[in-house]
Amino acid sequence: MRPEGNLSRQETWEVPPQPKEHTLRIILPATEAAVRRGLESIKSGLGSVGYGQDELASLEIVLAEALNNIVEHAYADHSDGMIEIHLSQTAKGLWCTILDNGQMMPGGEPPIGRSANLDCEVADLPEGGFGWFLIRELAHELEYVREGDRNRLCFRMSIGHMA
Repeated sequence: MRPEGNLSRQETWEVPPQPKEHTLRIILPATEAAVRRGLESIKSGLGSVGYGQDELASLEIVLAEALNNIVEHAYADHSDGMIEIHLSQTAKGLWCTILDNGQMMPGGEPPIGRSANLDCEVADLPEGGFGWFLIRELAHELEYVREGDRNRLCFRMSIGHMA
């Protein structure tokens, strides 16, 4: 695993302010259907400005895992939750911030996420646990904080037109 993928305590970072043409903000209901539609909108929008298919696939994996975890766990007891997504292209890559008012992550931090032995029958595969492994493998500078009643998950993807 890449060193930036683990959750050793890092300095808090701020995304440098970007011109509006370099940012995308989406607010969607915390439902599986809305997450699917939001992911399609993001892929369509970023694909039209030059992101490659491999870049979009990596971004989709990370966002889908994070957003579906919010729907399934953070808003497990709420049907009216909202999710806010900010994407900002910088010279270092695409910075992603996901905000929600759902339940805090257990222990106040994201799960470690471990790879699983896939050399077994499909029926014997373990349930869950792959998502955070994938997030940590594909995303850089992962940071989660609980601010009052709000969760903030930030990370950087090494995609886009980097200088």
